[in-house]
Amino acid sequence: MDQRDEREFADYFAARLDAVRRTAYMLCGDWHRADDLAQTAFVALHRHWKKVRDKGALDAYVRKTLVRASIDESRRPWRRERMVDEMPERAGSGPGFANSIATRDALLNGLRQVPARQRAVLVLRFLEGLDVTDTAAALGCSEGTVKSQTARGLDTLRGALGAELDDLRMS
Repeated sequence: MDQRDEREFADYFAARLDAVRRTAYMLCGDWHRADDLAQTAFVALHRHWKKVRDKGALDAYVRKTLVRASIDESRRPWRRERMVDEMPERAGSGPGFANSIATRDALLNGLRQVPARQRAVLVLRFLEGLDVTDTAAALGCSEGTVKSQTARGLDTLRGALGAELDDLRMS
């Protein structure tokens, strides 16, 4: 790449890194893995930067690469999540703090229980704000698949959140 391309890539990278990391975190639930996934997506983009004709589609390309990397990582045996009996204590104070953490933790724990492809659909649809068509394009599947994966993922998430909220009420 020439200097102009490197500068364009660096500008895009700086502008989008935080958003891509957040999306990756919502896909996998771990900041370290999210960093790895974001790096994978940006490395792939850098490798193909000269071939990208439509610079307006960079977000879609990075998003698709990110989702595919997340699904691939979840299939690797050494990356499978390990459940623990007790969560470590968290620092914080104030009555509102505990409730906000419990709600966020409940959502993240619920998302961890949703299969990877369904989780990807939920994150793209509801956290990234993509519609069915854009989600299907990002995942490389049909709109019908997105709809069915959304319905199944929401059912799984509701079940997980119901159990999580019951546990919170008991404590």
